[in-house]
Order: sequence, then structure tokens, then C-alpha cells
Amino acid sequence: MSKPYSQKKIVVIGGGTGVFTVLTGLRKHFSDLTAVVTMSDDGGSTGILREEFGILPPGDVRRSLVALARTDNEVLAQLFNYRFEEGAGLTGHSFGNLMLTALERLTGSFDLAVKEAGRILSIQGRVLPVTLKNAKLYAELENGKVVRGETNIDIPKYDSGSAIKKIWLKPRAVVNPEVSAAILGADAVLIGPGDLYTSLIPNFLVKGMSDVLKKSRAKKIYFVNVMTKYGETHGFKASDFLNVLERYLGRGILDFVVVNVKKPGWSRLKNYVQEKAELVEFDRENFARRPTVITADLLRVKGLVRHDSDKITNLVKMIL
Repeated sequence: MSKPYSQKKIVVIGGGTGVFTVLTGLRKHFSDLTAVVTMSDDGGSTGILREEFGILPPGDVRRSLVALARTDNEVLAQLFNYRFEEGAGLTGHSFGNLMLTALERLTGSFDLAVKEAGRILSIQGRVLPVTLKNAKLYAELENGKVVRGETNIDIPKYDSGSAIKKIWLKPRAVVNPEVSAAILGADAVLIGPGDLYTSLIPNFLVKGMSDVLKKSRAKKIYFVNVMTKYGETHGFKASDFLNVLERYLGRGILDFVVVNVKKPGWSRLKNYVQEKAELVEFDRENFARRPTVITADLLRVKGLVRHDSDKITNLVKMIL
């Protein structure tokens, strides 16, 4: 007898705001959640703490912890996200990042620090760094230039007209054993949405990730972004996102690819003109028979053109 969907084990892989969006919806309906977070971020508060303390990047971990927090104390969740705007040495740092750094010193390891922070926030599920190795993200552009660091790729300081040819981690990183166990025991693995080259693919540059996903019997579901990003995915159609992801993940691993087909009004899209971002077009003719393509209205009703967390959750429930 199969267990009810609310008890099914869900693993979410990614980074940035995408993971936060997915988790905030899932936690209302699923009790066994695991967030697997990329460890390539090196910008802002996170970058400073990496350089000064040699710790793994806390920023994306902090977002996932807050998303899974089930404490009734809203202030506690807000506290983790609070960012100092003044004070010598404090400006720009978030409280959560500083707390994770302090916990790393107290516990002796970053993974234990994340577990302790989870207990403090009484999170529903767990947050796991994809690797425990401190590595940098590199990208080679089509023009031959090499860009060092996730932030320099994410917020390009190079000729954004030259597309990314390939990316890699240095030094090489190995998958966190707890991540492998979570994926092998999962009923569903969700990938994305999120910045393709800086939030999603870095997870699959970690040695062992593709192998464990191939072995897992979970349903693997990839959510294609709704908007392109200049410097990373400028001019991409939906099939381009999938093709690039599978170049690093491996073909034949994904079961479903989910594409938004709802078009927002111009009043919402015009805000993206200055960023040179465009709505991702669904080019059905360029998709193969596998993975299975699911099209749906996944957009928020208003505000930023992003995925709606509840719509994602309802689609996951349908698949399961």
C-alpha cells in the first residue's frame, strides 16, 4: 500500500530565491522535505565571510532554513534575514549569515552548524550543503575568457554578449554523503527554478551527484525558469535550458520537465527591459519524447514575474 503524498519524501535541489519559493509552498503539504543547496555563492556578505573565516557559503542555506521554519515566532524568521545597514564591519551582513558562522566555530563544522540552526528555527525538514568542500566556480566564455567566482558570473563584469561555453568547480568537490542518502530515499527530486549556471548546475559539478540521481528511483522533475537572464541565458528558449542542464546532469535522468506557458501582461514585463531579460518561450518542436513535458500556468498572479509556490506544489502533488 502506497503512503499518502503528504508523507512522501521530497528533495529540492538548487540555490538562490528559487529554492525558497519551492520550499515555502511544499512545507504546507509535505512533512519530509530536504533542501540540497549549492555551495558556490561568493558574493556580498557570504563572500566576505568565506574569505575571512574560510567557511562554506551561508547565504543560500539561510534562505532555505527560513523557508522551512515552522516556528510561530515570525520575528525569529525575520531575524535570520535581517541585514545590517550600518556599523563598522557589520554593514551588508545578514544576522543569519553571522549566526551560521558563529555556530560553525562552536560546533567545529559547517554541516553541524546548519543542523543547529535548523533546531533553533524548528524547521520542517532539513537543509544539506551539496558538498562540504570549499570550491570556487569558474566559467569559460565563447570568446575564450575565463571568469572566476560565482558573483562575477551572476552579475557579469565581462562582455555579456559572449555566451558561457562551460563551467567547473576548482578544486574538485565530492557530494555530501547525507545528500546521497536523501536522494536515494526520495520519492521525488525537484530541480529549480533558479539561475541555470550559478544556482542549479553547480550542484551537478559535484562529483557523485549525477551518479546518485541516476540510481535513485525518485521522480526527477525540472522546473524551467520563466525569464531569461542576460549574461547567462540571454536568448534561451525552454529547450535550451533543458539541453544545457542535461549536459552536466546527464541525459536520461530526468522524468519530467515543467514549462510555464502563461504570459503576463506588458505592465509586468516592462520592468525587465532594462535588465535585458525576456519571457522564456516554449518551443515544443525542440523537445524529445523524454523527459515528459508538462506545460502549465505557473506564474504569480501579480508582482515579479516568478513561479508561484502554491502552483508548483499542486503540480508536484498531481505527479505523485
